[in-house]
Amino acid sequence: MSGYRGRLAPSPTGHLHLGHARTFWEAQSRARAAGGVLVLRIEDLDRGRCRAEFEAAIGEDLRWFGFTWEEGPDVGGAYGPYRQSERMERYREAFGRLWGGQAVFPCRCSRRDIQAALGAPHAGEEEPVYPGTCRSRREAGATWEGWTWRLRVPDGEEVRFVDGRFGEQRFVAGRDFGDFVVWRADGVPGYQLACVVDDAAMGITEVVRGEDLLLSTARQVLLYRALGWRVPAFRHCELMRDGTGTRLAKRHAALSLGRLREGGMTPEELRKGWEVSATFL
Repeated sequence: MSGYRGRLAPSPTGHLHLGHARTFWEAQSRARAAGGVLVLRIEDLDRGRCRAEFEAAIGEDLRWFGFTWEEGPDVGGAYGPYRQSERMERYREAFGRLWGGQAVFPCRCSRRDIQAALGAPHAGEEEPVYPGTCRSRREAGATWEGWTWRLRVPDGEEVRFVDGRFGEQRFVAGRDFGDFVVWRADGVPGYQLACVVDDAAMGITEVVRGEDLLLSTARQVLLYRALGWRVPAFRHCELMRDGTGTRLAKRHAALSLGRLREGGMTPEELRKGWEVSATFL
Protein backbone atom coordinates (compact mmCIF):
# COMPACT_ATOMS: atom_id res chain seq x y z
CA MET A 1 0.00 0.00 0.00
CA SER A 2 3.03 2.31 -0.13
CA GLY A 3 1.65 3.82 -3.34
CA TYR A 4 -1.57 4.96 -1.67
CA ARG A 5 -2.56 8.56 -2.39
CA GLY A 6 -5.66 10.08 -0.81
CA ARG A 7 -7.03 13.60 -0.74
CA LEU A 8 -9.06 16.20 1.09
CA ALA A 9 -10.94 18.48 -1.32
CA PRO A 10 -12.84 21.23 0.52
CA SER A 11 -14.51 24.13 -1.26
CA PRO A 12 -14.10 27.62 0.28
CA THR A 13 -17.78 28.54 -0.02
CA GLY A 14 -18.43 28.47 3.72
CA HIS A 15 -17.11 27.09 7.00
CA LEU A 16 -16.33 23.42 7.52
CA HIS A 17 -18.75 21.56 9.78
CA LEU A 18 -18.54 18.37 11.80
CA GLY A 19 -19.73 16.26 8.87
CA HIS A 20 -16.80 17.43 6.77
CA ALA A 21 -14.46 16.61 9.64
CA ARG A 22 -15.71 13.05 10.01
CA THR A 23 -15.38 12.29 6.28
CA PHE A 24 -11.96 13.95 6.11
CA TRP A 25 -10.86 12.07 9.23
CA GLU A 26 -11.65 8.79 7.52
CA ALA A 27 -9.68 9.90 4.46
CA GLN A 28 -6.68 10.81 6.60
CA SER A 29 -6.89 7.67 8.73
CA ARG A 30 -6.90 5.44 5.67
CA ALA A 31 -3.94 7.27 4.15
CA ARG A 32 -2.00 6.90 7.40
CA ALA A 33 -2.93 3.21 7.78
CA ALA A 34 -1.70 2.59 4.23
CA GLY A 35 1.56 4.47 4.82
CA GLY A 36 0.54 6.74 1.97
CA VAL A 37 0.30 10.41 1.06
CA LEU A 38 -2.55 12.80 1.81
CA VAL A 39 -3.17 15.73 -0.55
CA LEU A 40 -5.06 18.93 0.25
CA ARG A 41 -6.78 20.40 -2.81
CA ILE A 42 -8.85 23.58 -2.68
CA GLU A 43 -11.84 23.37 -5.04
CA ASP A 44 -12.41 27.06 -5.71
CA LEU A 45 -14.00 27.17 -9.17
CA ASP A 46 -17.29 28.66 -7.94
CA ARG A 47 -16.21 32.27 -8.44
CA GLY A 48 -19.42 33.71 -7.06
CA ARG A 49 -19.28 31.89 -3.72
CA CYS A 50 -15.62 31.17 -2.97
CA ARG A 51 -13.96 33.64 -0.61
CA ALA A 52 -10.41 34.05 0.65
CA GLU A 53 -11.55 34.19 4.27
CA PHE A 54 -13.23 30.81 3.93
CA GLU A 55 -10.03 29.27 2.54
CA ALA A 56 -8.07 30.72 5.45
CA ALA A 57 -10.62 29.29 7.90
CA ILE A 58 -10.38 25.87 6.24
CA GLY A 59 -6.65 25.71 6.91
CA GLU A 60 -7.09 26.87 10.49
CA ASP A 61 -9.93 24.44 11.22
CA LEU A 62 -8.16 21.45 9.67
CA ARG A 63 -4.97 22.01 11.62
CA TRP A 64 -6.84 22.53 14.87
CA PHE A 65 -8.72 19.28 14.36
CA GLY A 66 -5.51 17.33 13.82
CA PHE A 67 -5.17 17.09 10.06
CA THR A 68 -1.79 17.08 8.34
CA TRP A 69 -1.03 16.69 4.65
CA GLU A 70 2.06 16.04 2.59
CA GLU A 71 1.00 18.07 -0.47
CA GLY A 72 -1.15 21.17 -0.76
CA PRO A 73 -1.30 24.91 -1.51
CA ASP A 74 0.74 25.76 1.57
CA VAL A 75 3.41 23.05 1.32
CA GLY A 76 3.71 22.48 -2.43
CA GLY A 77 4.33 19.12 -4.05
CA ALA A 78 5.07 17.46 -7.37
CA TYR A 79 1.45 17.51 -8.58
CA GLY A 80 0.54 21.17 -8.03
CA PRO A 81 -0.84 23.68 -8.23
CA TYR A 82 -3.32 22.62 -5.56
CA ARG A 83 -6.03 25.22 -6.15
CA GLN A 84 -8.45 24.41 -8.95
CA SER A 85 -8.54 28.04 -10.06
CA GLU A 86 -4.86 27.63 -11.00
CA ARG A 87 -5.38 24.44 -13.01
CA MET A 88 -7.51 25.72 -15.90
CA GLU A 89 -5.07 24.66 -18.63
CA ARG A 90 -5.38 21.04 -17.53
CA TYR A 91 -9.18 21.22 -17.69
CA ARG A 92 -9.09 22.77 -21.16
CA GLU A 93 -6.79 20.05 -22.38
CA ALA A 94 -9.05 17.26 -21.07
CA PHE A 95 -12.18 18.91 -22.44
CA GLY A 96 -10.45 19.33 -25.79
CA ARG A 97 -9.99 15.56 -25.91
CA LEU A 98 -13.68 14.98 -25.23
CA TRP A 99 -14.66 17.60 -27.81
CA GLY A 100 -12.29 16.23 -30.42
CA GLY A 101 -13.64 12.72 -29.86
CA GLN A 102 -17.25 13.93 -30.23
CA ALA A 103 -18.05 12.67 -26.74
CA VAL A 104 -19.82 15.95 -25.90
CA PHE A 105 -22.49 18.16 -27.46
CA PRO A 106 -23.44 21.85 -27.08
CA CYS A 107 -26.54 22.72 -25.05
CA ARG A 108 -28.62 25.86 -24.48
CA CYS A 109 -31.02 24.36 -21.93
CA SER A 110 -31.37 25.93 -18.50
CA ARG A 111 -32.37 23.94 -15.44
CA ARG A 112 -35.85 25.45 -15.81
CA ASP A 113 -36.00 24.35 -19.45
CA ILE A 114 -35.17 20.78 -18.44
CA GLN A 115 -37.81 20.74 -15.72
CA ALA A 116 -40.39 22.07 -18.18
CA ALA A 117 -39.47 19.41 -20.75
CA LEU A 118 -39.92 16.72 -18.13
CA GLY A 119 -43.32 18.13 -17.22
CA ALA A 120 -42.73 18.38 -13.48
CA PRO A 121 -40.70 20.40 -10.97
CA HIS A 122 -37.60 18.75 -9.59
CA ALA A 123 -37.08 18.42 -5.86
CA GLY A 124 -33.76 17.90 -4.13
CA GLU A 125 -30.16 18.71 -4.99
CA GLU A 126 -29.62 16.23 -7.82
CA GLU A 127 -29.99 17.65 -11.29
CA PRO A 128 -32.98 16.26 -13.22
CA VAL A 129 -32.31 13.60 -15.85
CA TYR A 130 -31.56 15.48 -19.06
CA PRO A 131 -34.18 14.67 -21.74
CA GLY A 132 -31.78 14.93 -24.69
CA THR A 133 -33.21 18.17 -26.09
CA CYS A 134 -29.96 19.44 -27.64
CA ARG A 135 -28.24 16.19 -28.54
CA SER A 136 -28.51 16.91 -32.25
CA ARG A 137 -27.22 20.51 -32.08
CA ARG A 138 -24.50 21.45 -34.56
CA GLU A 139 -24.47 25.26 -34.15
CA ALA A 140 -21.19 25.33 -32.25
CA GLY A 141 -19.25 24.64 -35.43
CA ALA A 142 -15.49 24.57 -35.11
CA THR A 143 -15.22 26.19 -31.68
CA TRP A 144 -16.41 25.18 -28.24
CA GLU A 145 -16.06 28.56 -26.53
CA GLY A 146 -19.21 30.25 -25.24
CA TRP A 147 -21.32 27.09 -25.04
CA THR A 148 -22.47 24.76 -22.29
CA TRP A 149 -21.32 21.24 -23.15
CA ARG A 150 -22.72 17.94 -21.93
CA LEU A 151 -21.20 14.47 -22.01
CA ARG A 152 -23.18 12.24 -24.34
CA VAL A 153 -24.31 9.53 -21.92
CA PRO A 154 -24.82 6.07 -23.47
CA ASP A 155 -28.50 5.35 -22.77
CA GLY A 156 -29.12 2.06 -21.02
CA GLU A 157 -25.47 1.38 -20.17
CA GLU A 158 -25.01 0.03 -16.67
CA VAL A 159 -22.28 1.76 -14.70
CA ARG A 160 -20.91 -0.49 -11.98
CA PHE A 161 -18.27 -0.01 -9.32
CA VAL A 162 -17.51 -1.52 -5.94
CA ASP A 163 -17.62 1.02 -3.13
CA GLY A 164 -15.33 0.41 -0.18
CA ARG A 165 -18.18 0.89 2.31
CA PHE A 166 -21.45 0.25 0.51
CA GLY A 167 -20.33 -2.58 -1.77
CA GLU A 168 -21.35 -3.04 -5.39
CA GLN A 169 -23.14 -0.07 -6.92
CA ARG A 170 -25.14 -0.10 -10.15
CA PHE A 171 -26.57 2.87 -12.01
CA VAL A 172 -28.19 2.96 -15.43
CA ALA A 173 -27.22 5.81 -17.73
CA GLY A 174 -30.26 7.57 -19.12
CA ARG A 175 -32.40 6.42 -16.20
CA ASP A 176 -30.54 7.32 -13.01
CA PHE A 177 -28.75 10.25 -14.63
CA GLY A 178 -28.62 11.84 -18.04
CA ASP A 179 -26.22 13.84 -20.22
CA PHE A 180 -24.41 16.02 -17.69
CA VAL A 181 -22.53 19.31 -17.92
CA VAL A 182 -18.76 19.06 -18.30
CA TRP A 183 -18.08 22.60 -19.53
CA ARG A 184 -20.01 25.78 -18.80
CA ALA A 185 -20.69 28.70 -21.13
CA ASP A 186 -18.64 31.00 -18.87
CA GLY A 187 -15.52 28.97 -19.62
CA VAL A 188 -15.40 26.99 -16.36
CA PRO A 189 -15.35 23.17 -16.20
CA GLY A 190 -18.21 21.37 -14.50
CA TYR A 191 -17.57 19.73 -11.13
CA GLN A 192 -17.45 16.21 -12.57
CA LEU A 193 -14.76 17.00 -15.14
CA ALA A 194 -12.60 19.10 -12.81
CA CYS A 195 -12.71 16.40 -10.15
CA VAL A 196 -11.75 13.62 -12.57
CA VAL A 197 -8.94 15.64 -14.13
CA ASP A 198 -7.45 16.52 -10.74
CA ASP A 199 -7.75 13.07 -9.18
CA ALA A 200 -6.16 11.49 -12.26
CA ALA A 201 -3.38 14.08 -12.58
CA MET A 202 -2.57 13.93 -8.85
CA GLY A 203 -2.40 10.13 -8.88
CA ILE A 204 -5.17 9.68 -6.31
CA THR A 205 -5.63 5.95 -5.71
CA GLU A 206 -8.69 6.12 -3.44
CA VAL A 207 -11.36 8.83 -3.24
CA VAL A 208 -13.02 9.08 0.19
CA ARG A 209 -16.11 11.30 0.33
CA GLY A 210 -19.77 11.44 1.40
CA GLU A 211 -22.46 9.02 0.27
CA ASP A 212 -24.36 11.93 -1.34
CA LEU A 213 -21.79 11.70 -4.16
CA LEU A 214 -22.43 8.07 -5.14
CA LEU A 215 -24.30 9.16 -8.26
CA SER A 216 -21.52 11.60 -9.09
CA THR A 217 -19.12 8.67 -9.01
CA ALA A 218 -21.15 6.89 -11.69
CA ARG A 219 -20.88 9.97 -13.88
CA GLN A 220 -17.18 10.24 -13.21
CA VAL A 221 -16.60 6.60 -14.14
CA LEU A 222 -17.95 7.44 -17.60
CA LEU A 223 -15.54 10.37 -17.84
CA TYR A 224 -12.59 8.20 -16.86
CA ARG A 225 -13.58 5.77 -19.61
CA ALA A 226 -14.04 8.52 -22.20
CA LEU A 227 -10.60 9.95 -21.39
CA GLY A 228 -8.92 6.54 -21.24
CA TRP A 229 -7.75 6.95 -17.64
CA ARG A 230 -7.55 4.51 -14.75
CA VAL A 231 -10.50 4.62 -12.38
CA PRO A 232 -9.46 4.99 -8.70
CA ALA A 233 -11.03 3.13 -5.80
CA PHE A 234 -13.96 4.83 -4.07
CA ARG A 235 -15.16 4.83 -0.49
CA HIS A 236 -18.29 6.80 0.41
CA CYS A 237 -18.94 7.64 4.05
CA GLU A 238 -22.28 7.81 5.78
CA LEU A 239 -23.47 11.37 6.18
CA MET A 240 -23.70 13.05 9.55
CA ARG A 241 -27.18 14.35 10.33
CA ASP A 242 -28.75 16.74 12.81
CA GLY A 243 -31.46 15.92 15.35
CA THR A 244 -34.18 16.07 12.68
CA GLY A 245 -32.40 13.65 10.35
CA THR A 246 -31.31 16.38 7.93
CA ARG A 247 -27.76 15.96 6.67
CA LEU A 248 -25.33 18.60 7.85
CA ALA A 249 -24.56 21.43 5.44
CA LYS A 250 -22.61 24.67 5.62
CA ARG A 251 -25.76 26.46 6.72
CA HIS A 252 -25.55 24.54 10.05
CA ALA A 253 -23.42 27.25 11.65
CA ALA A 254 -23.84 25.87 15.17
CA LEU A 255 -21.92 22.73 14.15
CA SER A 256 -19.15 24.49 12.25
CA LEU A 257 -15.69 23.59 13.49
CA GLY A 258 -14.95 27.22 14.29
CA ARG A 259 -18.08 27.59 16.42
CA LEU A 260 -17.43 24.29 18.22
CA ARG A 261 -13.86 25.38 18.96
CA GLU A 262 -15.09 28.72 20.32
CA GLY A 263 -17.51 26.80 22.54
CA GLY A 264 -14.66 24.97 24.24
CA MET A 265 -14.96 21.60 22.49
CA THR A 266 -11.75 19.68 21.80
CA PRO A 267 -11.03 17.59 18.70
CA GLU A 268 -10.67 14.52 20.91
CA GLU A 269 -14.17 15.04 22.31
CA LEU A 270 -15.64 15.53 18.86
CA ARG A 271 -13.97 12.40 17.48
CA LYS A 272 -15.07 10.18 20.36
CA GLY A 273 -16.85 7.11 19.06
CA TRP A 274 -15.81 7.53 15.46
CA GLU A 275 -14.95 4.21 13.86
CA VAL A 276 -12.61 4.25 10.90
CA SER A 277 -11.94 1.18 8.76
CA ALA A 278 -8.37 0.45 7.71
CA THR A 279 -9.44 -2.49 5.51
CA PHE A 280 -8.57 -2.13 1.84
CA LEU A 281 -10.19 -3.90 -1.10
